Amino acid sequence: MPPAENIEICLRYGTLQFGIPNSRYKGEKMIQTEEMEFAPRVIVPENIPEDGDIEVTLRPQTLHDYIGQEKVKEKIAIYIEAAKRRGEPLDHVLLYGPPGLGKTTLSAIIAHELGVNLRVTTGPAIEKPGDLVSLLTSLNDNDVLFIDEIHRLSRAVEEILYPALEDRVIDIIIGKGPSARSIRMDLKPFTLIGATTRAGQLSAPLRDRFGVIERLELYSKDNLTDIVRRSAMILGIPCETDGAAEIAGRARGTPRIANRLLKRVRDFADVMGNGQITQEIASIALSRLEIDALGLDSLDRRMLDMIIKGYGGGPVGLETLASAIGEESVTLEDVCEPFLMQLGFLGRTPRGRCATKLAYEHLGYAPPEQAAPPDTGQLSFNA
Repeated sequence: MPPAENIEICLRYGTLQFGIPNSRYKGEKMIQTEEMEFAPRVIVPENIPEDGDIEVTLRPQTLHDYIGQEKVKEKIAIYIEAAKRRGEPLDHVLLYGPPGLGKTTLSAIIAHELGVNLRVTTGPAIEKPGDLVSLLTSLNDNDVLFIDEIHRLSRAVEEILYPALEDRVIDIIIGKGPSARSIRMDLKPFTLIGATTRAGQLSAPLRDRFGVIERLELYSKDNLTDIVRRSAMILGIPCETDGAAEIAGRARGTPRIANRLLKRVRDFADVMGNGQITQEIASIALSRLEIDALGLDSLDRRMLDMIIKGYGGGPVGLETLASAIGEESVTLEDVCEPFLMQLGFLGRTPRGRCATKLAYEHLGYAPPEQAAPPDTGQLSFNA
């Protein structure tokens, strides 16, 4: 069994140390694109390496500083205060929602508000049951264990987790064959916080063992404006309110994207202006980055353009569409489609994807005329 200190801080980026591909889509069929080169998307909600240098600095440390998610904050604050008054650990918490909304930040805030230690790891990093046992036995009273991408835990690891969550014990099998024996070890009281972008992939037994289940929603433009202004103040970037609002309006409701756009707009402000982010500078910079007023980038528009111009508005199959624009199908399905559907620009049917009237209008195309209803020979009272 590896010592606890070797896997205690396997953190969010520890998957590469174990030789596990750092991808959410392991095992899924993808389109071969070796001959194509794609520029990294600025508005992708997943973490990218360049975010690491400032994300830790920008993360709020208390619930008071955490902007947005008011309903979740209110309930979490009550649960924390109740646990502190009783002197008990907080019940196990499951946070789910789209990437980049602050699930990791909120888990760190919960540990800080409780006044306990936080241990951080990821689902793919816990390869064997022994890794989880080592983590659990190293926790002190009322500590918080945070597992990101908890839906990617293996079944063998989940089986160890069930009694740990319910009875605070773990069963260890020592030896093999006829001489094997089971040893039950008691654990200190602790709180597990799980985070996932795919709550539907959690097994029912694991999901039912969380006492607190909260969904994080996309942020409003006002909340994102406050986040951009706070980040600019921390980083020492002169930023007007209108400039922050311009960035917030194109951030797809995601703080991680808003902070990333802030850094890119800062570059344009330093070179094209006097270093201050104004609405004009922000608009020019984001237009140069090919991000429009609603947050659509070039890939989103290429996808809608292909559906409208190449397939008459659809329906068209996902694999066909991905091949036509030279992208991976999983990228279109997990990154582009959710946001386009939230805007009402895309429809999913059993026959494929269809562009809506709103998509036609946004891209400047004339919506197709609806076919006249068939003549049934009956009198119609419609004007």
